[in-house]
Amino acid sequence: MEYVLKNLGFVCALGANHEDIVKNARIGDSHGMFTKKAIIDGRAVPFGYAPVPKKQELRMYDLIDSAINQIADDIELLKKTYAKNRIGIIIGSSNTGVHEAQNLIETAFQNNADLPNDVIQDLELGTPVEYICTKTGFCGPAFTVSTACSSSLKVFQSARQLIDNNICDAVLVGGVDARCDFALNGFNVLGALSATHTNPFSENRNGINLGEGAALFILEKGDNGIKLLGIGESSDAYHLTSPDPSGAGAIASMNFALQDANLEPKDIDFINMHGTGTTANDAMESLAINKLFGKDVLCASTKPLTGHTLGAAGAISMGLSWLMLKYNFVIPHIYDGHFADDCAEIRLACKEDSKEINRVLCNAFAFGGSNASLIMGK
Repeated sequence: MEYVLKNLGFVCALGANHEDIVKNARIGDSHGMFTKKAIIDGRAVPFGYAPVPKKQELRMYDLIDSAINQIADDIELLKKTYAKNRIGIIIGSSNTGVHEAQNLIETAFQNNADLPNDVIQDLELGTPVEYICTKTGFCGPAFTVSTACSSSLKVFQSARQLIDNNICDAVLVGGVDARCDFALNGFNVLGALSATHTNPFSENRNGINLGEGAALFILEKGDNGIKLLGIGESSDAYHLTSPDPSGAGAIASMNFALQDANLEPKDIDFINMHGTGTTANDAMESLAINKLFGKDVLCASTKPLTGHTLGAAGAISMGLSWLMLKYNFVIPHIYDGHFADDCAEIRLACKEDSKEINRVLCNAFAFGGSNASLIMGK
């Protein structure tokens, strides 16, 4: 059975429409990381703000609206084609309205007041799905997956299973996460937050930049368009925050995706890496890729262009890969050019690369060893 990723609503630091995102991604333009900085612990740090104005109580809603508006015609067509209770919604997220809830809690404590009722709803992981249900009118199965940074890659497995098991005919699937000081402070305490532009796979790398965004796809059966070819998942549970340095969990998830797609490593043209810019992740991921694919497949981390969008990271990676396949370009890897001695040899894409890309593998490796890999192709 074949599955098509029919259309994409997408917003991130690179832009709020396909044209702007493609234009900036094609040349590796990371200006969106510096249009506005986040202030954490008294220091300004780069943050990938999406160019969407603040209109609603929850920033997450603004990001969802931007993505949904881009595929509004497709949503209406779905409602004419299928019964509304046969259209599902599965979203990956990790922060939902935590930022706004934190502000409400702090204000209540400062004023010695009761917590407002909005706090609970803001914190609930189901909030983005409920909002999308209201916006679209879809009333099939709807839920959020929250496995940290792999959340919005894992949703595609769940969405495919709903269709496989004849529960849904189509699924609106993707991820969203908005600016959240709680997350920024958390990575800062871990010593993983970089005060400068993130620098994945460099000997000078010193941590991540965060970002926000939303990417929403329509998944249906079909063979006309960009296809979801294979999905792999693993759980190595090596450490609460650090990946298994042997790369075993990452290799397993990538291998499972290849097996699911009935492909071999040589069939992959491009790997959109997790590539956070932390010492442990980059060393592990480069080793895993080198062991499985060798040193010739084109690779890039797109996080220097978007920031690490946490629960939305997998879907953001998917969105950029989908655009790369649709508009025939190669996303370059942006870093300072000093490849790290502690990383295994891999081929980082540059602006001069013009190879035709037919199949892309996307990686997302989360805390606790929750790993996911997905292959899409023309």
